Amino acid sequence: MKDSNCIFCKIANGEIPANALYEDEDFKIILDRGPATKGHALLLPKEHYANLYEIEDETAAKVLPLAKKMAAKMTKAFGCDGFNLVQNNGECAGQTVFHFHLHMIPRYAEEKERIVCWTPGEITEEEIDVLAEKVKHCTLITS
Repeated sequence: MKDSNCIFCKIANGEIPANALYEDEDFKIILDRGPATKGHALLLPKEHYANLYEIEDETAAKVLPLAKKMAAKMTKAFGCDGFNLVQNNGECAGQTVFHFHLHMIPRYAEEKERIVCWTPGEITEEEIDVLAEKVKHCTLITS
């Protein structure tokens, strides 16, 4: 299914031109127009899924192997020193386009600013146990 109002559907399916680094029947990988670093790309499925919660398992299973292959190719092409893969779900997590996509961000040793980082917090063993139990006992409704 495609969403006729979704800009990433239009890009992934060739309605809007983009600098594609890779394309197959399921995905297109394009250079990001607002890059975090040189070579920042987006892996886009051609079908519309608003986020990780909606993507079909079969499609999701293809994302990481493709990202791995392309990260190796991009590392060689751009001479980067590391790589971030970032996938946001929901506005509070930084998602701005509601079409599942994976940010592929080359990292360079000379960068002064970290793009993906956080200050490690503290948690007690009891809090960890409570959180783990909540997940273990949570039942999902599947269709």
